[in-house]
Amino acid sequence: MLVIAGAGSGKTRTIVYRLAHLVRNGVAPENILLLTFTRKAAQEMQDRAELLLEGGLAGVTGGTFHAFAFSMLRRFPGALDEAGRVSIMDQGDAENALRDIKSDLGMGKGDRSFPKKSTLMGLISKSRNKELALSAVLQNEAFHMLRYEGEIEQLAKAYAVFKKRHGLYDYDDLLFGLERLLRDHEPARDFARSRFKYVMVDEFQDTNLVQARIVKLLGGKSGNVMAVGDDAQSIYAFRGANVHNILSFEQMFDGAKLIRLEQNYRSTQPILDLTNALLEQAELKIRKNLFTERKDSHKPQMVRTISDRSQAQAVVSKVLEFGRKFPLHEVAVLFRAGYQSYSLEVALNKLGIRFQKFGGIRFTEAAHIRDALSFLRLMQNPSDIPAWQRVFDHVKGVGPKTCAKIFAAVMDGDKKYLTASCKRNPQVNEVLDFLDGLRTQDQRPSPLLGRVLEFYQPILEKKFADDYPRRQSGLEQLQRIAAGYENLDGFLGDISLENPEPEKDTGKEDTLVLSTVHSAKGLEWSAVVIIDLVQDRFPSRHALQRAEDLEEERRLLYVACTRAKDRLALFVPSVIYNQYNGTSEPALESPFLSELPLSTYEAWRENYSGGLARVDGGTTRTPEAPASSVQSSTAKHSSKGAGTGPTATGNGPTQLGYCRHKIFGRGKVIATVGEGKFRINFPGFGLKVILADYLEME
Repeated sequence: MLVIAGAGSGKTRTIVYRLAHLVRNGVAPENILLLTFTRKAAQEMQDRAELLLEGGLAGVTGGTFHAFAFSMLRRFPGALDEAGRVSIMDQGDAENALRDIKSDLGMGKGDRSFPKKSTLMGLISKSRNKELALSAVLQNEAFHMLRYEGEIEQLAKAYAVFKKRHGLYDYDDLLFGLERLLRDHEPARDFARSRFKYVMVDEFQDTNLVQARIVKLLGGKSGNVMAVGDDAQSIYAFRGANVHNILSFEQMFDGAKLIRLEQNYRSTQPILDLTNALLEQAELKIRKNLFTERKDSHKPQMVRTISDRSQAQAVVSKVLEFGRKFPLHEVAVLFRAGYQSYSLEVALNKLGIRFQKFGGIRFTEAAHIRDALSFLRLMQNPSDIPAWQRVFDHVKGVGPKTCAKIFAAVMDGDKKYLTASCKRNPQVNEVLDFLDGLRTQDQRPSPLLGRVLEFYQPILEKKFADDYPRRQSGLEQLQRIAAGYENLDGFLGDISLENPEPEKDTGKEDTLVLSTVHSAKGLEWSAVVIIDLVQDRFPSRHALQRAEDLEEERRLLYVACTRAKDRLALFVPSVIYNQYNGTSEPALESPFLSELPLSTYEAWRENYSGGLARVDGGTTRTPEAPASSVQSSTAKHSSKGAGTGPTATGNGPTQLGYCRHKIFGRGKVIATVGEGKFRINFPGFGLKVILADYLEME
């Protein structure tokens, strides 16, 4: 039986109730096998079933494919002709073994660009899980390492020999070992089929090829297998998941039943209308039509911003709007890749809006971003010793002590020491010459950063040889952010502001969620904003090259949209900044959006004057402040609902004087700038235009 559980339709509940139903109807718990992708998921399902039964579930075998494989291999030691029992290496052991083999073969000596042990292990593992040649994996996913193809293949072969010689298994070997055991060792196969008469598999869309074959071997021709999953949520091909496993389930098991769970308990019907339309255009799918009893008049909004640079402010405005209706932790901004939230992070940090980020790392924590900014920091402050240390970090022979001496010589004008250092190490001279050249350039952030990125590119490729193409995207985003500033001090000040940590007495209710879509799978929020819905970003540039990858991107967008319970907003920048020629170029909207019927969403656009206006239903403005004055309404981000600002009556200061603001603190009222708005000088923050509702007069 295959249960296609649409998003929000109660997949976990289905497995829990079937577990309880089987035991309640006389099936012995020890005859049930539950295979999952995390130990936590298996335990949660068993605990919930035990609550239904008030106990009586002891004996069910539940856990991950890998854990089950290990238990079977232990039960039948020597069945695969290994010399006695095999030992299991964890990830660290396997990587260290690969490191030692690399050293023994003399590979990568003196080559700082040679892939690290973790990268090598990842490539070898991906090759096995996808059952593809290493050359194909490199071609499709790591083209920048193709020059090492021969060495990596040699390492993979030597690693396989090493494991066999020492009786060792890594995690991937467990799956292939279990397959061989069930296929070639009749006693093991007979034991498994007689013991586990009821096999249940969770998240079947995430299985790889060998896992699907294991399930078939366990079930046999007449076995009882129930798989639960959703083909439309198969988004882990990069880990080896193969969507064709779930699509071909009925061919895999003769006479299999297909059951669709189409009632959704999470989202409103307008959101489901859009997601149904999104799936309708999929090339390969199991047809379903999600519906719900949660009727609502709010359609998803498709917001076209003027540019990717203005998108961040428009998103903040939308977040503040949603924050008036829902607690802030019930609002999430989702994106395809971690670097895409950088502009938004800067905008949130400027306003003091707390956020948590899942997937990728925060902007200012990325090593390559910090490297690039260190050059600019020295233009602003030549005595910034941490910046000196970062600009010399790539120079061989210059550690913290030597760097401190160079810094002291620069500060003291010690030409003798500097001349000697440059003669001893030409790279020192190269860095100092470059910094001198920067000082004579246009000191606006964008041109300065452009020069820095040219100089830094070969350093990036050498220092981060394993993943520099991914990091390159982050630097491009940094360049886009810099283009919005005329002043270096302002740029560095904004970019360096840290996201404030929540105080001990504050809960998560005032913390916005930022997340990649992959990290968001399985979660839900009252309101969801999805950004950068243009070609090359969502879908990614890589996905546009192959039809199957493009289809997975469609499923990824489906997963993103179905995280929303009540409100959904899709942001589409009209132009994208091109760092190479310093201009903004028209962007093509995501092909998945152009397929959607106009009836499934409200069309909005960002005006040149700031703010958003309806396109398909008149020109009524949104009630929130326009993007140009988003800074004036920041206090609302921490409120739990409408009307809970510092002064709920809406009465503002009637005379010039002093006031307090929840984020900016104490300030002086300078002038009235319109109905209900005031210009205020906040020490440390400067002049701000603030709505009267968010001010408390002294």
